[in-house]
Amino acid sequence: MKEQLRACILKGIEGCFADGTLTSGVVPAINVEKPAHAEHGDFATNVAMQMAKQERKAPRAVAEALVKKLAEASDLIRSVEIAGPGFINFFVEDSAWRKVLTEIDRAGDEYGKSKVGARKKVQVEFVSANPTGPLHIGHGRGAATGDAVASLLSAAGFDVQREYYINDAGNQMNTLGLSGLLRYKELLGEKIDFPENCYQGDYIKDIARDAIAKHGDRFLKAPQEEGVAFFAKMGGDLILKGIDEDLQDFGIRFDNWFSEQSLFDEGKVTSAIAEMQEKGHIYEQEGALWFKTTAFGDDKDRVVVRSNGVTTYFASDIAYHRDKYARGFDWVIDVWGADHHGYVPRLKSVVQGLGRKADDLGIILVQLVSLLRDGQPVAMSTRSGEFVTLKEVVDEVGRDAARFFFLMRRSDSQLDFDLELAKRQSNDNPVYYVQYAHARIRSIFDTARERGVEPNFTGVRLELLEGADDMSLIKKLSLYPEILEGAAVNFEPHRITYYLQDLAGEFHSFYNKSRVITPEEPELTQARLFLLHCVAVTLKNALTVLGISAPERM
Repeated sequence: MKEQLRACILKGIEGCFADGTLTSGVVPAINVEKPAHAEHGDFATNVAMQMAKQERKAPRAVAEALVKKLAEASDLIRSVEIAGPGFINFFVEDSAWRKVLTEIDRAGDEYGKSKVGARKKVQVEFVSANPTGPLHIGHGRGAATGDAVASLLSAAGFDVQREYYINDAGNQMNTLGLSGLLRYKELLGEKIDFPENCYQGDYIKDIARDAIAKHGDRFLKAPQEEGVAFFAKMGGDLILKGIDEDLQDFGIRFDNWFSEQSLFDEGKVTSAIAEMQEKGHIYEQEGALWFKTTAFGDDKDRVVVRSNGVTTYFASDIAYHRDKYARGFDWVIDVWGADHHGYVPRLKSVVQGLGRKADDLGIILVQLVSLLRDGQPVAMSTRSGEFVTLKEVVDEVGRDAARFFFLMRRSDSQLDFDLELAKRQSNDNPVYYVQYAHARIRSIFDTARERGVEPNFTGVRLELLEGADDMSLIKKLSLYPEILEGAAVNFEPHRITYYLQDLAGEFHSFYNKSRVITPEEPELTQARLFLLHCVAVTLKNALTVLGISAPERM
């Protein structure tokens, strides 16, 4: 609709130039927006104010000239008004709105999708938790966000790959290995003073028990280095397997699992550092190697290799992002916890050091989750290392509710997740409210058939949908493609949850005020069934892009 209006406005401007009403010959970017209040029209543009300076006329004078032409430009427009200093408000013909329904029915599952991405290759890397423990609720929010962003980008026409970066190199793996070995020895009767810096959770004991079942006391007398290496590998593999299982239960599957250790094994860290040195981005000082991130706007330069020869995490990240672009991705998106916000400038520096634009790297920061039960805080962790896992939350409230709740707010704002609300089967529960709208429509169709009314949309008379509630619902449906595209390119899946709640609310309001099945008016019945069919299609499409089901019955 906006594109059609832009075309009308352009045609009107060209008409004004042709008859000399306007003389500059300059056409600005034409902005068409939805007014905040319905009484101000369906759409509005500020193009008259944009043109006023070069036309050397008051904005209202430019608007008046345009309005005369716009009335002739298209049968799309019912009426045009000038407001304030020169805004032009448009009221669109009802018949034009009704065409949205035909488009929804024609597109079906594809309704809302676009080709704006032009098959541009995008990689979304998310979760990437260290394989040193199970996923907790904070990882769950990052997982839901990353997966939804990937789906949104796919729906917007991008060629998307999901990737999990396995942090299987560095001190945390040695700590995991030592933790497992010490619990193993403890379970076999040795008195162990378990260090505070080792992993405390009971899952470490489970790893140790598994080792005893498979290998007996083999590592009791073995050199500690051998035992640590064994438990690091065994523990990491078991934990990663559990992470994958939990993510699959959460509806998430990765196209690629990328090992940090492979960057060292294949010499990619060394070659990345050498390339950055050749380009003059890495220099030596006091025996250490530093990346000149200040040259790209960071507040200080960053160590890549310490004076003792040990590489930093930053070195791995340089090699990893270099590898991403070498694999042909045009756009790389990383989903991080909000505590990594200070890391953004240095990674943007790396991307520019590689000869890319800073915007070729997108960063999504995900804030913390506060867990509640009926409004009261739930303890998230204890000193023993036990914490609320993603699996526990999904097992309690279900996949759909967990995903919807994780996506209800901007990812960079803190989220309150109320377990009892997420389970409640009432309109207070937003995911129930939305899913019930879809199930309710299916129930209406079942009722129609029970009453001998078989839905038949051939030749349906859409002009019978003329009431204010009919039109309000149609206008809400028309917004979905634009909202989906905006959610995709801005990495904001919460826009879809907001839209779903608005659309469900519009439907429930419509249903409470309008009769759908009216035996004495069969043509109106078919028209309204067609309208509800289009609502169901849109609800399902929007839920699906978030990885949430659209139930037929509830």
